[in-house]
Amino acid sequence: MTERAAARQWLRQQVQRLRPATAGPRPRIAVVTDSAAALPPVWAAEAAAQGLLTVVPMPVIIGQDVYSDDDAELEAHISLALAAGKSVKTSRPSPGQFERAYARAADAGFSAVLSLHISGKLSGTWEAARLAAERSPIPVEVFDTGTVGMGQGVGVKAAVAVALNGGTAEDVLEAATEAVGSTSVYFYVPSLEQLRRGGRISMASSWLGTVLDIKPILGIRDGAVVPLEKVRFAAKAVARLEALAVAEITSRGASGTQVSVHHFGNEAQGRTVVESLEAAFPELAASTLTRLPAVLAAHAGLGVVVIVVADAL
Repeated sequence: MTERAAARQWLRQQVQRLRPATAGPRPRIAVVTDSAAALPPVWAAEAAAQGLLTVVPMPVIIGQDVYSDDDAELEAHISLALAAGKSVKTSRPSPGQFERAYARAADAGFSAVLSLHISGKLSGTWEAARLAAERSPIPVEVFDTGTVGMGQGVGVKAAVAVALNGGTAEDVLEAATEAVGSTSVYFYVPSLEQLRRGGRISMASSWLGTVLDIKPILGIRDGAVVPLEKVRFAAKAVARLEALAVAEITSRGASGTQVSVHHFGNEAQGRTVVESLEAAFPELAASTLTRLPAVLAAHAGLGVVVIVVADAL
């Protein structure tokens, strides 16, 4: 099954649950997120087509030029800039971008919005959304997911599923909170320099990794990037990353677990990781492979591999 067909089938199932015999109430809660959620593009497009989801792009700054995270050429620009050692930075979306998203939801007839965002310890996006929520014509619940990538994305998918089923604002928030709470994020970066430049890790940690050729396994804990283990050499680091995911999938039970793998500039390596996990656990509930959003790749750098383990939706 193609990615587009799978996304359509998933959304169709949610609608069918909403209308088991007769037409039920139309969804009343809209979902807004930012591009750090790393949602599979086809799934996000299908959800947006249903009118329920808005993904606000986050800006990336390369030298003096500012790009939107939804720019089709941005991946190439970032890859070239990182390879050349040029400055690559990010910024939060403006409150106005969120304000327009909330206004569109109100115009479409939604009664409230759940706005889910990248960890507030890693970005000012949550604060921008909160400021916009104060001016929204309908109630907006701004939720700091405390994570990134599909750690955040599974919360978005859970929220959309419940919203499609006519859930209340409380129902949608509860589903997103539970989904995000089930996630574990592990990742490996070949170089810590970009994380150091962006202030996501200390200078001492960056120096240690560079001088001693230590390849740390990192994670997200309490909304921040934290070191989990230190491994020598890239091949061993990726193998250890997989081992951590295998241990967690085993403890959860594969049939009730979904896995998401992100990459940037190393799609073949990311695909190999997915295939390895699928071979180890044929009964996995779901597995996806997506490019890490540019706004995250700007800090992680080229060659990053991320594994997100979560409860199946």
